[in-house]
Amino acid sequence: MKSTHMTGALLAGLLYAVTLNAHAADDIRITARQIQALGIEVAPLAKQTGATGSGMPAQVVIPNGQIQVVSAPLAGLMQSVTVAANDSVTKGQVLAHLVSPMLIEAQRDFLQAATQSQLSRVSLKRDEQLFKEGIIAEGRYLATQSAAAQAWAGVSERRQALRLYGMSDAAINKLQSSHAMSSALEIVSPIEGVVLEQMVTAGQRVDAAAPLYKVARLSPLWLEIQMPASGASGVAVGAAVSIKAFGAKGKVLSVGRNVGASQTVMVRAEITDGMHNLHAGQFVEAMVAVTESASSGKQWRVPSSALARNQEKAFLFVQTPAGFRAQPVAILNQSADSTTVSAELKDGERIAVKGVAALKAAWMGLGGGE
Repeated sequence: MKSTHMTGALLAGLLYAVTLNAHAADDIRITARQIQALGIEVAPLAKQTGATGSGMPAQVVIPNGQIQVVSAPLAGLMQSVTVAANDSVTKGQVLAHLVSPMLIEAQRDFLQAATQSQLSRVSLKRDEQLFKEGIIAEGRYLATQSAAAQAWAGVSERRQALRLYGMSDAAINKLQSSHAMSSALEIVSPIEGVVLEQMVTAGQRVDAAAPLYKVARLSPLWLEIQMPASGASGVAVGAAVSIKAFGAKGKVLSVGRNVGASQTVMVRAEITDGMHNLHAGQFVEAMVAVTESASSGKQWRVPSSALARNQEKAFLFVQTPAGFRAQPVAILNQSADSTTVSAELKDGERIAVKGVAALKAAWMGLGGGE
């Protein structure tokens, strides 16, 4: 216990001595012996090559236009369900069977409208001949024309209703010719894809418009990448994106204009290669190509542990003949191990990679932070 107090006192004394040796607000004068005592280690700068950012946190999502929710067209009883979550389906494949008394009513209304329309056409044909022979007045012929048009509109309206309820044109034509009504309705998939979610079971009563299934097409996929605002300026639409851990590749679709509470910008990318290795909702690390000319200076890859922060600003401690100087940098990309920064630094300069906390403490003691 006594040794611990002595070590803490020694470090405090060293930091105090370093603080007293300061030359300027961003300069920290420190001797080689003090560097060794404080456990400070330096390493040369590594220039970012290939203009590709380090791993950024990202989430795999399905594009909105590729998701369809299949709903119950009418209130009724789910007689059976034929597919489940994770099943692949084709467009028009039967997902479930619904029994609804309301379907019988809709079919009856359609047949009545079709019969009325047929009678109206017969009357129109008869009055057209009588009008040509001069037996009836033009007013009666026009009235018959109007009645036939209204009857046909009624048929079209009720045919469209049956389509909305899920009946195909072939099934409607068969109903019209056979007059055989049925309360059973097939629920089919509107797209080819995969069933993401099943929200109904056999024997369950459902209301009209109740969601039954969620089906999605999983090609391509989107990647929503969270990038530091300072680094997003170096990302261009069309830039390459990759997820090395899963062998997936794509390109940037858009760069957000809104900065979130964590001071990040959402970059959306489209993944077209290696999608079979990814799952919707999955969190991954993405590599994003960053254009150097779009940033404020050269790009460098540094250990994340080398960064010091003060009031939402990031700094590196660059070694000088007299000690170190605090160099402000802009973070372009960051992961747990390494960070790509933009700064006006020179090849061959060395930065502190260990003991950064001690340097920051000495620097803050000088009032180096704003």
